[in-house]
Amino acid sequence: MADIVISPNHGVFDLPEIVAIRAGLFDRAGLSVRFAADEEVAFDPAARDPFARRKEALFAADQADVFNLCEWGGIDRLERNRRQGRIAYLRPAVVAQGLVSFDPRLNEPHDLGGVEVGVNEFTGSHYTALHLLEGTLPRQEIVVRHIGAPHARLAEVRDGRVPAAMLMEPFLSLALQSGGHLLGAYFYRGAQIIAPDLDAERRTSYVAAVNAAVDLINAGPWRELAELIVAETGGALPADRLGRGHIRYTHARPYTEKRFTESYAWMKSWGLTSGASGYSSLLAAR
Repeated sequence: MADIVISPNHGVFDLPEIVAIRAGLFDRAGLSVRFAADEEVAFDPAARDPFARRKEALFAADQADVFNLCEWGGIDRLERNRRQGRIAYLRPAVVAQGLVSFDPRLNEPHDLGGVEVGVNEFTGSHYTALHLLEGTLPRQEIVVRHIGAPHARLAEVRDGRVPAAMLMEPFLSLALQSGGHLLGAYFYRGAQIIAPDLDAERRTSYVAAVNAAVDLINAGPWRELAELIVAETGGALPADRLGRGHIRYTHARPYTEKRFTESYAWMKSWGLTSGASGYSSLLAAR
């Protein structure tokens, strides 16, 4: 049986798949699953073009069969359609993007009218920044600036080159422990994108293994799991300093037409979609 290859995302989002591989849950389900190696395709984590970034580049080059990203980003990538794919389900990782600043004059979202917020364009940090800020500010006063990957956003906001930034774990904990403060947070799920040739039987087995991994995560010791998440900070954040308040894991959920309709209308209102896609064109056949 051919491998199912995962295009890597950040460890905080990929933790159920990491645990499922290490615990042999995919093997027990009759699946051979592995993560793609970075060297299989060239990528640029700072690129504005999403398809130049690692997870999208691997999938677009047929070097991976599945990857996860935020729901809105999933819709965006499928609409750009460099490779056919579908949304299989909403991922188990429920993670917050935190709005962080090191500037003592900025203390709540209302203070950010006309103030730049650092994001990675067309990712969760971008979409959640818009969601979070539009609850307080007129849309014309919301200003986001593409910076790139979370380590770059943290460096920019910590050094004062951007007044505020959106960050998820483990970079959120690292920012707060480096003297930053939180102005707000937005929890969100993400979408699991799959290749069109991943059949229903293997999809069902894959989801069952991922859900079993979620049960292990929620029942097991956190320290070892935290080590997997903080690894990308290169030792800057010890595992015991990773906050738990902005991370949780639940079973995968179906992507419903109601959810799509609401999310798509919001994206269209911001000019973030072509406005031409329908639910059936993005959903994995059952």
